[in-house]
Amino acid sequence: MKILLLMRHGKSDWNVASGHDHQRPLSQRGVDAAKTMGRFLSSAGQIPDAIVTSSAVRADQTAQLASDAGDWVVPIRVTDRLYGTRPEIVLQEVGVEPEDTTKLMIVGHEPVWSLLLSSLVGGGHYVFPTAAVARIDLPAATWADVELDSGELRWLVTPRLLGRVLIDGS
Repeated sequence: MKILLLMRHGKSDWNVASGHDHQRPLSQRGVDAAKTMGRFLSSAGQIPDAIVTSSAVRADQTAQLASDAGDWVVPIRVTDRLYGTRPEIVLQEVGVEPEDTTKLMIVGHEPVWSLLLSSLVGGGHYVFPTAAVARIDLPAATWADVELDSGELRWLVTPRLLGRVLIDGS
């Protein structure tokens, strides 16, 4: 079995005059959310073996911040193929991961992440807020064997949900 942690980048800063969508950095809220999710994943025992992230600045920052905040020592591979893409291309990119990678995190963008999640678990409409993470269990021996409609969504967690839990003390 393979475990895919699907993470959307944190909230970006629309006020930065970068000139191109690809270059937009995270806002302070996005930075905080990425760190929150990294700490959550560590405390939940969901540390990935590797991370593949979109080359967009905000996605790469999200991957780095989550990894640092969670105290993960994992390789992070940056690729242009997760930016402005389709679910089929994402699966091709995932398919090259080594067999010994059991738990893989990929960091990217909407609307592709909602489409990918729906395609992997056999349908449904999912809202994928910024910095949210979904865990999908996949009955595959290798990443190249991952097929659409084969996964099981175990959970989808947002930074806002974690904030409520921490505030409520639950």
